[in-house]
Amino acid sequence: MNKLAILIIEDQPDIAQSLHDCLTDNDYHVVGIATTYKEAVSLFFSQTIDLVLIDIFLGNNPEGLAFAETIATIPNAEKPFVFLTSSKDRSIFERAKLSKPFRFLLKPFNELELLYTLEMAIEKFYYQNNVFAGGLENTVIGSNHLFIKKHKSLKKVALTAIIYIEVENRYCTLVTETDTFVIQISLQKINEYLPENFLQQVHRKFIVNTQKITQIIPSTHTLVLANEHRIAFSDSYKHLINNFTILK
Repeated sequence: MNKLAILIIEDQPDIAQSLHDCLTDNDYHVVGIATTYKEAVSLFFSQTIDLVLIDIFLGNNPEGLAFAETIATIPNAEKPFVFLTSSKDRSIFERAKLSKPFRFLLKPFNELELLYTLEMAIEKFYYQNNVFAGGLENTVIGSNHLFIKKHKSLKKVALTAIIYIEVENRYCTLVTETDTFVIQISLQKINEYLPENFLQQVHRKFIVNTQKITQIIPSTHTLVLANEHRIAFSDSYKHLINNFTILK
């Protein structure tokens, strides 16, 4: 699945349903809706989650805030989260800031505010210097995934799912087993952020996932990749081909 996975923590049924409908209509995946602190913790640790929308108050108590504070204390559990609130209590706001949310979204909110908030939270989570913009599409490069804006939603693409990348001027075409994405970024820039242990340049126009190589044909300088893709490699990178150790 390449949809961004979102957990909703909201105890008001109409607002929870509105959030769910807005997210699914815009091609996001809602992993669940929690209405209590206990449900939120259970879902958070049982599902793969990319972002959490948290109502600060569940009932009359700031259980959503307590959930965020709990997650913040657990090593390697950090995920970007956005607070939802209609509260005007300044002391709650000051306490909420300490848990380092990526945005506050005030109720009532509209669809555009929600979608923009999700994008900004992801961008801030992976730091702004790893964001590349082109036309109507944005790309955020994390340590294990790309988040690519396609239409109205962000698509989550595991770096290990990339078969190859073709470079043409300042554009890169990323080919996975299920999708193709075009992003505006130079070869030099994308090489700065991609892991070299399995994504390697083999030609002035191509970067390949060495784990997706199924065959090397030296006589024609051809690499056969997953899904029968064929990519040329040049003499300049022949030494890398000879050193590949992850072959199928």
